[in-house]
Amino acid sequence: MIVNEASAATAADTTDAKENEGHVQVTNDGHDSLRYHLLGPSLTKAGQDSVDQQKVSDIIYNASKGSKYFNNEEHKDKNLTQKIERILSRKRQLERIDLASDLRRADEYIAEQELSRDLSQIIVHIDCDAFYAAVEELDRPELKDVPMAVGKGVLTTCNYHARKFGCRSGMAGFVAMKLCPNLICLPLNFDKYTAKAGEVREILADYDPRFESASIDEAYLNITQYCQDHEMDPEVVVTQLRDEVHQKTKITISAGIAANAKIAKIASNRNKPNGQFRVASERTVILSFMHGLPTRKVNGVGRVFERELDAIGIKTCGDIYPLRAYLSKLFGEKAFHFLIQCYLGLGRTVVQPAEEYERKSVGTESTFREMSGKAELREKLRWIAEELEKDLTRTQFKGRTLVLKVKLHTYEVLTRQVVPPKAVHVADDLYVYALPMMAKLEREIPGMKLRLMGLRCTNLVSTKKVGIDFFGIGHHRASTNCDGTLPLKAFSSEDDGMWEVWPEAEFEEAARQERADEMNELERLSQEEVAGEQYRHPQELSCSSSVIREVLEKQEAFWDCPICRKPQKANDKEFNEHIDHCLSRQTIKDAVKDTPVGSIDPSFPSRLQPMASRNIGNKKRKPPSSDNHEREKRLFFGKR
Repeated sequence: MIVNEASAATAADTTDAKENEGHVQVTNDGHDSLRYHLLGPSLTKAGQDSVDQQKVSDIIYNASKGSKYFNNEEHKDKNLTQKIERILSRKRQLERIDLASDLRRADEYIAEQELSRDLSQIIVHIDCDAFYAAVEELDRPELKDVPMAVGKGVLTTCNYHARKFGCRSGMAGFVAMKLCPNLICLPLNFDKYTAKAGEVREILADYDPRFESASIDEAYLNITQYCQDHEMDPEVVVTQLRDEVHQKTKITISAGIAANAKIAKIASNRNKPNGQFRVASERTVILSFMHGLPTRKVNGVGRVFERELDAIGIKTCGDIYPLRAYLSKLFGEKAFHFLIQCYLGLGRTVVQPAEEYERKSVGTESTFREMSGKAELREKLRWIAEELEKDLTRTQFKGRTLVLKVKLHTYEVLTRQVVPPKAVHVADDLYVYALPMMAKLEREIPGMKLRLMGLRCTNLVSTKKVGIDFFGIGHHRASTNCDGTLPLKAFSSEDDGMWEVWPEAEFEEAARQERADEMNELERLSQEEVAGEQYRHPQELSCSSSVIREVLEKQEAFWDCPICRKPQKANDKEFNEHIDHCLSRQTIKDAVKDTPVGSIDPSFPSRLQPMASRNIGNKKRKPPSSDNHEREKRLFFGKR
């Protein structure tokens, strides 16, 4: 399917869909925002269009009320509500002052971005349909016609039968069972999904050898060259690709075709499952397509940012333009750039293997009228330090090197850098270490007038907390964004002042991290709920819960030995015997013999003595608290 100027009704249809999507009626319990929040991070997933979200909201609310999961969500909702109140208070203040200069600056940025619009590329986003569930159904065809999900404490995916009941990825398992009592939940099998992803991978490489993996079940391709070489229409090429994947792998994929990655991603969700949608590479068509698009449909707008935007009156991308003068003051410079690009339908057109991306810096900069006063320059430097702190927090990095960038009124660009005694990310530290560089420039250039100022951190150190990656995005490196979906451009000290071009990468990472954090929190809380339920009311377990328990019992559990770190069967007696063996005199002698001189911890023997002398067999050990080894695996839909 292709969208063109004749299909202007699409925007209206999209707006109507938005109004119905996730709509929750006002109640008298003061929990309206919480009810919406409880609908989960995957509200926009395909297969939810015909679902009565009001009914789903009521079931989720009543099923989880009083649980640790509910209390946790309620706490987060209250914090977000308070933050939104501060945003609205700030907006009321701004409404009382003259924002003509901000409006003018926004319009200049829009004109500048329009000049950069590239309509020459054909970008495709492919998304495997209910991937985990589809792979499981290949081994168990009888599950194709019944509601089924993959995941236990938290659902990682559902088939389309389960989605009709309101079940979706990112939903607590005990809540999903309330929505669909006959839901069948299977445990994750990462090896199986990785193997199937490899089959799809081989096919994608025939169409674009430099395709870019976004996750285990997503990828971006640039088929411009393929279409030219084979003299084929893009829609025909994508249809051929989808048919080939289905024929060879037995699973289906959906695709979006557009002039850039942002729109292609949105379009791939339009005709799911097993469909495709094209947005024509014409400026007027793109603007029309984006105008009525709900902000939540844009990759990079999570539930939190959606609520913040909704609070100030931005429900669709078309609502961004009337409020353009407020954006930078309410949400920061990066958010301003990101939202304007959403309104214009602009996005990156470069597609390359994920392993080639390497984040080397995080920076922010601001252009302004000529400025020369010391107080003004320091106030601006402080503001930029605060903006950079937000970016570093969002991308989860600290920097060992801090770079100051300025543009003189003559348009000459100068940079200076310093290496602080510690990695920095807090605004106070950023300002303190940047100020001497600014002062030195003022001494070197008397009467210095600036038009631009920026700060950037390089030699990055990740602050990301390690957790379960339910989205299977891997190959973590300290210098990356930790998920394979990194910024468009790799930066280095030789960038000649060219800092980030597309802020969408940071917002996409932030939204992905928001979903991942929610999934991890859901997993922990859901396990606590299920454990408590089984302890208090074992006789009240539903039939489906019994099936899940039976599957869990059949899975062989392992505990990691604290001495040799090797996994052992989760059996108290065997586990204790293994530790006794590890602590035996001969084992220690062998370990010492194989250990290089100088690398042995002097306290090692003293720590071992109490353990070796006690009667291990008379005391059961507590199982290790580390997560199951299989759940810690990372998946990657990229080239090995």
